[in-house]
Amino acid sequence: MRIPELYEKKKPVFSLEIFPPKRKSNLEGIYKTVERLADCKPDFISVTYGAGGNIADNSTCEIASNIKKNYGIETVAHLTCVNSTKEDVKEMIGRFADADIQNVLALRGDIVEGEELKHEFRHANELAIEVQRKCNDDIEILGACYPEGHYESRSLDEDINNLKYKIGAGVKVLITQLFFDNQAFYEFIGKARLMGIAVPVSAGIMPIVTSKQIEKTVALSGASLPHDFTKMISLYENDAEGLFEAGINYAVGQIRDLITNGVDGIHVYTMNNPEVALRVYEEIKDLL
Repeated sequence: MRIPELYEKKKPVFSLEIFPPKRKSNLEGIYKTVERLADCKPDFISVTYGAGGNIADNSTCEIASNIKKNYGIETVAHLTCVNSTKEDVKEMIGRFADADIQNVLALRGDIVEGEELKHEFRHANELAIEVQRKCNDDIEILGACYPEGHYESRSLDEDINNLKYKIGAGVKVLITQLFFDNQAFYEFIGKARLMGIAVPVSAGIMPIVTSKQIEKTVALSGASLPHDFTKMISLYENDAEGLFEAGINYAVGQIRDLITNGVDGIHVYTMNNPEVALRVYEEIKDLL
């Protein structure tokens, strides 16, 4: 199924995100994770672009295809471009077509210090244009957005204006970067709609349940940290079990508030942890 059609048929759309293992020899583990995630009844699962954008070692296509074939769950395959040439993109699109993957999340990708860039793509909208050119509308294109603005943008207004290039390049659904302050999301949506962004937007939520996530994910996300969130972190910084429960509850509170206020979709960054996803799902399924 084409993902934009999901947003026409139901609200909210509920989706999950997983990432490929670093080694292809560990692929069996990801399918065990998917078996459990299937109990969350997601409308789709997105699979990130693994191996730092290295096409030779990438298992995104294989995983996305197998999820669709073996579990009957629609998938979105991520595709990054900052470390890709046009030939790389052409090859990946061919792989997607052969695997009956109809939905791609077009991303610039992270710029890693010290890593040589290909310089054939600078922005995600350029990738979206290339996907459209190569696939003849056989693939639907999704894109990313940032409720508090991309860290390279001078302002939120500038970032939203840049989003228009993505929409013009064929992006039909947006998924946000993770955030912890719903008010920031509501302000972003309000501005985006006023500035002409009309496509569905799914809110990206990552339950923070371990101290490792605080040190890495939260610190690198650039997301603002509201008082209730920092209070939770401070209260449970030396209590692993307490942090797990509090992190689940915080994410559930965010999601229930978002759904109550009419969000188009909820996209949970699972970090390949089915226990977290299932716990969240059990607390929100009455609203889905």
